[in-house]
Amino acid sequence: MDEMEEELKCPVCGSFFREPIILPCSHNICLACARNILVQTPDAESPQSSRASGSGVSDYDYLDLDKMSLYSEADSGYGSYGGFVSAPTTPCQKSPNGVRVFPPSVPQPPPQQHLLPQPGSLPPIPRNSCITCPQCHRSLILDDRGLRGFPKNRVLEGVVDRYQQSKAAALKCQLCEKSPKEATVMCEQCDVFYCDPCRLRCHPPRGPLAKHRLVPPAQGRISRRASPRKISTCTEHELENLSMYCVQCKMPVCYQCLEEGKHGTHEVKALGAMWKLHKGQLSQALNGLSDRATEAKEFLVQLRNMVQHIQENGVEFEACLVAQCDALIDALNRRKAQLLARVNKEHEHKLKVVRDQISHCTVKLRQTTGLMEYCLEVIKENDPSGFLQISDALIRRVLMTEGQWGKGTLTPRMTSDFDLTLDSGPLLQTIHQLDFVQMKVPAAPILQLEECCTQNNSATLSWKQPPLSTIAVDGYILELDDGNMGPFREVYVGTETICTVDGLHFNSTYKSRVKAFNASGVGQYSKTLIMQTSEIAWFTFDPASAHPDIILSNDNLTVSCNSYDDRVVMGNSAFSRGIHYWEMTIDRYDNHPDPAFGIARADVLKDVMLGKDDKAWAMYVDNNRSWFMHNNSHTNRTDGGIGKGATIGVLLDFSRGILIFLINDEQQGPVAFESLEGVYYPALSLNRNVQVQNDTVATYL
Repeated sequence: MDEMEEELKCPVCGSFFREPIILPCSHNICLACARNILVQTPDAESPQSSRASGSGVSDYDYLDLDKMSLYSEADSGYGSYGGFVSAPTTPCQKSPNGVRVFPPSVPQPPPQQHLLPQPGSLPPIPRNSCITCPQCHRSLILDDRGLRGFPKNRVLEGVVDRYQQSKAAALKCQLCEKSPKEATVMCEQCDVFYCDPCRLRCHPPRGPLAKHRLVPPAQGRISRRASPRKISTCTEHELENLSMYCVQCKMPVCYQCLEEGKHGTHEVKALGAMWKLHKGQLSQALNGLSDRATEAKEFLVQLRNMVQHIQENGVEFEACLVAQCDALIDALNRRKAQLLARVNKEHEHKLKVVRDQISHCTVKLRQTTGLMEYCLEVIKENDPSGFLQISDALIRRVLMTEGQWGKGTLTPRMTSDFDLTLDSGPLLQTIHQLDFVQMKVPAAPILQLEECCTQNNSATLSWKQPPLSTIAVDGYILELDDGNMGPFREVYVGTETICTVDGLHFNSTYKSRVKAFNASGVGQYSKTLIMQTSEIAWFTFDPASAHPDIILSNDNLTVSCNSYDDRVVMGNSAFSRGIHYWEMTIDRYDNHPDPAFGIARADVLKDVMLGKDDKAWAMYVDNNRSWFMHNNSHTNRTDGGIGKGATIGVLLDFSRGILIFLINDEQQGPVAFESLEGVYYPALSLNRNVQVQNDTVATYL
């Protein structure tokens, strides 16, 4: 709870709040301190319309900053208002907690009056008095009621009282028979303080006692002394209790306020309902802030570990540097001092950056924790109207503080690695040019999962270097296994950070990883990414690999040709294992040509009939019969030709090493492969007398 102490101190005197009042800007100040910082304004420039009425923030008219300059940072010691010059005053001072305080221009009460304010003995407030908030520096003119027009912050006063009581003395265990030990926990159900031995002996965490809630002793003392709900009275109608809440003015009101018409047209809700609503909103806002505080604590641990790593790495690096420099004897001694100074400078720079970040984060975390503890104590208050007077401001502060823990706040500003290595290879004549060179291998790349995907039997992978890495990278090596838990193999080597691998097996699970390399060697592998290819194979004709005379239409499902010579076109999906089947329909068939259907490797000849080289296996067919052809060898002549509307089926079976063709569902006989290793694409060849459409998706069986 020490962090909360700053929330409980007055920005003027730096001491705990005494009789705090709430200014229209939602900040708090001691009543006595408020009297001390009053400034009297000229009568001629104080219109009655700008006086505070005490009915809410909207009733206070802040002074026009163009008309008034009260003790700014560059103040010359005079306060000016509307062209008039007031009497010279002393320069601005700062309170014990660092907040600037405006000096009073009215007589101050004696010190004992400030410490122990007696409302009855205080002198009257001069007319046309102005008060400036010491935190936000917003100024306003008081009405005839003076400071009595500001509501008292009873919630804050109660929290301060309980906090001071909890700090008064250490709590003792209530079950120790001799010389009671200091209590470590308090059971809220049993209402008993325990030390650790007595808790284990008398309150074991099992059975019905396991459901009891144990809290720190200070929190238990505060919950014991929680004040009962107080009945608040209206500041304008002192005999009326506050029972309603004006939503528009954001303040509690009484029935007489509603009857007089001041809030008659405003939306009004029950005080208890709004009390519960705002407590819930504050609790919800605290949940998000609590998460940020937890992250900040973890981040501080990470930064402190970085300090240790930097120190260890610095010591290790210095030792290595000294050993290398000593090996060069006298010629290297002069240069050694310069290099050590450079390493120490880098060492101190890293430590300074991390320590500065630790200091900054610690201060912010302390402020956040203090605000959280203060808000939790405020939530425990049973005074609805008092709570509602400050709940809006607290909610805004909590949300604003949570926003300050934004993206990048909890990210280290410095890496703990020393990316410098001494190269001891140069000859003695180059000693005077000796300098640090980069001799470390690159760090492991990071796979960008949001950009990695599979489509059909292709896989796309993307990666990047770690954000804080400064080591040069010459290229990357991408590796995949065989999709069957086999060894990894290289599929890409280059400088790009994205790669698409085609021709993988359908319905297979692949493991992938990538590593970087430079002149110093190869770095560590990235994390392994598991990718699943499609269960169902499908393809369209590929315009990128087709012969220029090929014409594709119908979303690349229909193919024709503008040449009388045979031209080859392939599908955009490749097969390497399993069983696959696809069908094609003859849309147009003129002058008895002989198109060929089959499979081919990626480097097949595109300007001759399919099967003329050793890269393709095919069946070519005319209107009367068909032949199988591979490497320009014609075999298996079979009667039965094709015409318009005929269907050609192709069955590719890697498990048996055969290729089967069908014409209108009649099998034309299997053809055995010479080699089953590698990647094969669906392919066909045709001339301008034929048009073919791909009807059936190739399916993995």
